[in-house]
Amino acid sequence: MSAGCTTGGPGRDFAPIRTEFGLPEDFPSAALVEAEQALEQVRGGPRRDATDLPLVTIDPPGSKDLDQAVLVQRRGTGFRVHYAIADLGAFVLPGGALDQEVRRRGQTMYLPDGTVPLHPTVLSEGAASLLPEQVRPAVLWTVDCDAQGEVERYELGRALVRSTARLDYESVQASLLAGTPHPSIEQLPELGRLRRAMAAERGAVELQLPEQQITPFGDGEWTLTVRLRADVEAWNAEVSLLTGMCAAQIMISARVGVLRTLPTADPEAVANLHRVASATGVDWPRDASPAHVLAGLDPDRPESLALYVAATRLLRGAGYTAFDGTEPAVTSHAGVGAPYAHVTAPLRRLVDRFGTECCLAVTAGAEVPEWVRAALPELPGLMSASDLLAGKVERACLDQAEAWVLADRVGEEFDAVVLRAEATGGEVFVAQPPVMARCAGEGLPEGERIRVRLVEADVGRRKVSFDRVGGKEQK
Repeated sequence: MSAGCTTGGPGRDFAPIRTEFGLPEDFPSAALVEAEQALEQVRGGPRRDATDLPLVTIDPPGSKDLDQAVLVQRRGTGFRVHYAIADLGAFVLPGGALDQEVRRRGQTMYLPDGTVPLHPTVLSEGAASLLPEQVRPAVLWTVDCDAQGEVERYELGRALVRSTARLDYESVQASLLAGTPHPSIEQLPELGRLRRAMAAERGAVELQLPEQQITPFGDGEWTLTVRLRADVEAWNAEVSLLTGMCAAQIMISARVGVLRTLPTADPEAVANLHRVASATGVDWPRDASPAHVLAGLDPDRPESLALYVAATRLLRGAGYTAFDGTEPAVTSHAGVGAPYAHVTAPLRRLVDRFGTECCLAVTAGAEVPEWVRAALPELPGLMSASDLLAGKVERACLDQAEAWVLADRVGEEFDAVVLRAEATGGEVFVAQPPVMARCAGEGLPEGERIRVRLVEADVGRRKVSFDRVGGKEQK
């Protein structure tokens, strides 16, 4: 789902960004050899045959690196969730050349003109991916929830699975609206809504900022759009969060593992959110938490966008916490509202493989493998570095696309919403074309619509900036 598109000029690509940030073009030959050898002998020991489960994958159209397959069933008045996760432990030899290269990369980098994958595509888009109608090794989670969506019990183990269909968010959303959902996810909306309501009660913070997306259009041209998140994406994300919360509890109970953590928000950040709410006229009931206020916002209203931007300060300081032998001082993720671990995207994120191995060992009553324990101390640093790089690459690509689509429009005026205001300027969102950029001007009104003039769209420097024109307009 998208809105507000425009196009860039022909013959442009993102190769300079790949070069600037030193993104690797190929895998070392030794790593490729190991990947090919792994196809002949899948590791991990005995596996349950779960190929009878009608699992399905739900991803963006065209995705080939499919980490998860899901089945949501009724269980009395409650639910049973089967969640199969690609098992990279079956393919990556600990300490080998591929393992070392994957640690160096940290995560898959997504650029508009192609990915820089964490694993060779023979694995990430082939033998390890949960492609439809293919028997694949997986780690199968089974989670039982009661009628309110609360977890009652869970288990996991290595299995062989077969996805029965590759679905995408848009078609799933359309089928749900038409009343013809795929049987494997017919119960997902009800469970998803219950879990989302529980998330607000836990204090989970969700920001519905406009998601800019760059897609190819014609020969060497690019389209810049705003992607609107479908409800089914939020419900599907709740299944992943549910699994990550179970994984965190397993590792905390065993005092060994790696968590995704975020300290409680700084009081100053909460006070700033109150200030922005007051300035933009957003009602903040007495004793309501930031999570409840944010959950009740209409994302299409300009004041909501300003509040979402202000709320990003609540999520600063996220990182990874590894531990072995003692429970860490911080175990919770304030944005999730509970302890949480990354275990559901091992094709695309390094840390998930190690967290999964911890959970498999603990639930089997076995010792966590020494190669996992030895890697735990370095994982937070490796992931923080790759997260930082991924953020820079994403921002550089967006800056480049914004400069391309606006290069011949300097001097034109646009409608904009003020996202964040400072003494002599701030950040604005222009809907047509969908651009977020700096804007000069004193007293910019947060959460209000204003008129702005494009003063710079430098393709070489990837820089776009506006000036405010006229007085403030009514909300």
